[in-house]
Amino acid sequence: MPHPTELTVHQKSRVLDVAYDDGSAFSLPFEYLRVYSPSAEVKGHGPGQEVLQLGKREVGIADVEQVGNYAIKPTFSDGHDTGIFSWDYLYELGRSQESLWKQYVARLQAAGYDEESGRAPVTQFAQVAAAKSGGGGCGSGSCGCK
Repeated sequence: MPHPTELTVHQKSRVLDVAYDDGSAFSLPFEYLRVYSPSAEVKGHGPGQEVLQLGKREVGIADVEQVGNYAIKPTFSDGHDTGIFSWDYLYELGRSQESLWKQYVARLQAAGYDEESGRAPVTQFAQVAAAKSGGGGCGSGSCGCK
């Protein structure tokens, strides 16, 4: 497997750029990294236990910690910090970005969300979820506001 030669966190555009010694380079959006975190919180503890991540469109990365010589551990702005992204996993995310993103959107749709509502920022997600569940929406208290 190729080894990384460069890692750049772009806060404004919310993209992690990773370059490898085989000439490959990938721009991985923070949202994509968050919904495909290799953590048990996202992947579960076995096949079929994956947890669909919602409302991650505007997630940021507050910090990136190197783990040995094999991985990084980002801390996302929503508090998620348990995913350890190996260089190999980042490479695979880069190579498969288009198909994995399509799978994510399909999972949103299968769960009853369109791409936009499922990706809405967390603050807006409560309103979308309340509306989908038949709740009263904003102002009724069912979305968390009063």
